[in-house]
Parts: sequence; C-alpha cells; structure tokens
Amino acid sequence: MAIQEHDLAFFTAGDGARLAYRDQGAGPPVLCLSGLTRTMADFDYALPALTGCRVIRMDYRGRGRSQWTGAATYTVPMEAQDALALLDHLGVAKAAILGTSRGGLIGMFLAAVAKGRLLGLCLNDVGPVIHRPGLERIKHYVGRNPAARSLREMVLKMPMAMQGFANVPESRWVEEAAHFYVETPNGLRINYDPTLRESFHAAFSGPEPDLWPLFDACADLPLALIRGANSDLLSAEVAGQMLARRPDMVLADIPDRGHVPFLDEPAAVAVLRDWLEAMQ
Repeated sequence: MAIQEHDLAFFTAGDGARLAYRDQGAGPPVLCLSGLTRTMADFDYALPALTGCRVIRMDYRGRGRSQWTGAATYTVPMEAQDALALLDHLGVAKAAILGTSRGGLIGMFLAAVAKGRLLGLCLNDVGPVIHRPGLERIKHYVGRNPAARSLREMVLKMPMAMQGFANVPESRWVEEAAHFYVETPNGLRINYDPTLRESFHAAFSGPEPDLWPLFDACADLPLALIRGANSDLLSAEVAGQMLARRPDMVLADIPDRGHVPFLDEPAAVAVLRDWLEAMQ
C-alpha cells in the first residue's frame, strides 16, 4: 500500500527500494521522468500544459525523497525497471513518457525493451548523441555540494552559472535553487546521493555508446523534441538528424534556454499540446 505524505506517496521497487512518486489528475497517463540529478519537482512548471492528463512523477532511487541504494544501482536500465514497476504499482498498462535529459534516455530505452507500455515519447533536450561539452559540465558538478552558503546566495549565482539561459526572472531562480538544494547550518547540500558521481563517471568514461538504435525503436510512437536553442548537450545538428529520421516528430527550439528548458515556455507548451493531441 502507498504511504501518503500530503500528496507524496511511496512504493516498493523489485529489490525492496522505497521510491517516491506523485499521481495527480485524470485522463491519459503521462509519466514524467526527470534529469540526472533532478526530482519530480522539475515538472511543476509543465503541469498547466498537461491539464486533462493523469500526471505521474517519480524521484529516481538516490534522488529527492527516494531511498539511496548505491552507485551500482544508479543506471538507466535500473531506473527504467523502476519506472515500469511504478506503472505496475498504479495499474497503468500504457503511459506516454515526458523525459527530461536522463529521463529521455530512459524513455528511449523503454521504447527498445518495453515498447508495448508506451503511448508516446517527448524528449526534453536530449537525443541519441550526447554533446561532449554538456557531459564535461555535468561531470564537474555532479555529486558535489555547491560553494554557496544559502539559497539566496545561490539564487544570485545561478544566472551566471546556468549557461545558455537569458531573460529568466529572479522568481524562477528562487524556485530552481529550492528544487536543487537543501539549506543547512553548514551550507547548501545537494538533494541526492553523492555517489551518483561514481555512477555517472562509470557510464561515460568508456567509448561513446551508439544510442541511435534506441531512437529508432521509437518508430510508430508519437514523438516530440523540445530543445534549448543554446543547449550544450543536444546539438542542432543532431536534432536535425533526428528530424530527418522522423519527419513527423514535433520539434521546437526554445530561445534563451540552454540545458534544459523549463517546459512552461510558450513554444514548449505548444509542442506538448501537439504531442498530446497526436496520441488521441
């Protein structure tokens, strides 16, 4: 049985890990999968665009309110297995997947191994080729607490630290800082297991994997791509190659955004709505 904490609930994964999720609204189910170090709170901004849907969100193991289970378990296949376990727990046979960064990789992986469970896939600033500058930037910060001593100090630093972003109101940086960090007497702390750093480095220390077969596995699924126009993780060239393989893919470049768009920008909302309509 799910254990409720306000609107937060928990389920038990196959290996016994206690994982957090939210299940809100009614309509076609949309499973929202967040980025590498992020939590379900990232999709707060997208909720208005998903009105009329059953929005299911989760914190991956080791992130947010979910149990820490160690670096060896923080992998795309394991997180995909957890996503399916959540759908099973909720009795959802099929769901559309809105995947931000890491979540999009999980979505493509699920298209390859469990396509029958998917209604469609929307990728937020990720594709089958991960641009090296973005990886290097993530390698620098993943698993490390920031130097900022308070959320307010971090809010002041974020406009300069978030590459590729412009014209973002301070109120959004206040929300972002609260999503990413926990304020303690000893300074800010990340809200995920620091050993995620080990898992990330292990995954990307070898030869670049060929992920095009995962993208091609999305054939016949309604597909959308939201890209930050200034993204350092998904290049315009790769986005063009994706469109060439899937001319029906709904696509938008979001101006003044790097990695990743917030999903409440007008162009992002338009893509989400077109994608949802394509699944009807």
